[in-house]
Amino acid sequence: MNHKYVSAFLGLVLIAIGFFGASYLIKNKKRPQSVVQKVVKTVYVDTVQNGEVPVIINANGNLVAKRRIELFSEVQGVFLSSAKLFKEGQTYQKGEVLLRLNDEEFSASVQSQKSSLINLITGIMPDLRLDYPEAFPTWEEYLANFEMNGQTRALPDPASPQVKNFLIGRGIYAAYYNLKNVENRLSKHIIRAPFTGILTEALVNEGTLVRNGQKLGEFIDPSTYEVEVAVNKTFAPYLRVGEEVVLNNLDNTQTWKGTVSRVNGKIDQATQTITAFVEVSADELKEGMYLEAHIHARDASNSYQIERSLLIDQSRVYAVKDTVLELLPVKPVFFSEKHVIVEGLEDGAMILSKSVPGAYPGMVVKMAGNSGVNVGEANPNMAAQ
Repeated sequence: MNHKYVSAFLGLVLIAIGFFGASYLIKNKKRPQSVVQKVVKTVYVDTVQNGEVPVIINANGNLVAKRRIELFSEVQGVFLSSAKLFKEGQTYQKGEVLLRLNDEEFSASVQSQKSSLINLITGIMPDLRLDYPEAFPTWEEYLANFEMNGQTRALPDPASPQVKNFLIGRGIYAAYYNLKNVENRLSKHIIRAPFTGILTEALVNEGTLVRNGQKLGEFIDPSTYEVEVAVNKTFAPYLRVGEEVVLNNLDNTQTWKGTVSRVNGKIDQATQTITAFVEVSADELKEGMYLEAHIHARDASNSYQIERSLLIDQSRVYAVKDTVLELLPVKPVFFSEKHVIVEGLEDGAMILSKSVPGAYPGMVVKMAGNSGVNVGEANPNMAAQ
């Protein structure tokens, strides 16, 4: 019995010793202290210097030759060969034959009309000698110098109203104007270049029967082109004829200078835009090229230009003051695809020139100096919206 009590007592003692020992070890265990490192981000800044910032209107369009004509036939005939092939890319000097149509039928009609006129004039000569002797020498000279193979000369002026009425009564004037009509149509069988240029479209070949009203091709002057651009109506007052325009291709590898040649006086009701035409000349330009135009609209005074990504809620930008970020209010003036012109910044303010992920007011930062790009200066690609 005593042995049983002794065993129970020893067990309780061991349990108590284990409990207090474990508690002591837990209380005196040293935990490793975590070290929190505070990261200070490095930011790039620009110093604000307000001034005149040019507002450039960006627009685009296709090049079209300023002088271009569509060739149509006014007569019917077989397309004959000429000194040059009537093909795309063929160049012609002013007055050179573009194409020639068979005119044998009309040529015979002209000769017939000339014969009729000569017969009528010959028939009135005896009456002129007797009744109007003062007009006879003039008409005799006209008849003697009449050319059957050349252009018909104008009829002599009547010596008096009586002579004029006499000629009208004998059908002289009617025969003459009928002759001039067929001569005019005969001349339409030959189409000449109205200016020095190049054939950009040819729709007929040699030997083809060309019909009246049929389109034959297109002819352009490659020395001068125009770009038609649509500009927001807000900038209509700033579009002036003669204003210099910078043009570039889509790859931005080539640049040309042009001028505003014309401005439409009507605003498109559907798009609320106004059309301007920019004239440009260069040997490397071709009709149909797609170009971007940068038109100088006006200058925004006491303003500064920044990247659009730096604008917060369309009304604020981050600045650095005593190594701490703060938000400054601004007023956007003009937007472009990548930039915005703002007002309201004070000269000397240190604003961010590059976006900082996770930025917030009060954030401690370290300035790395200017980014090397002064976005406050004029940007030739700036565009207003």
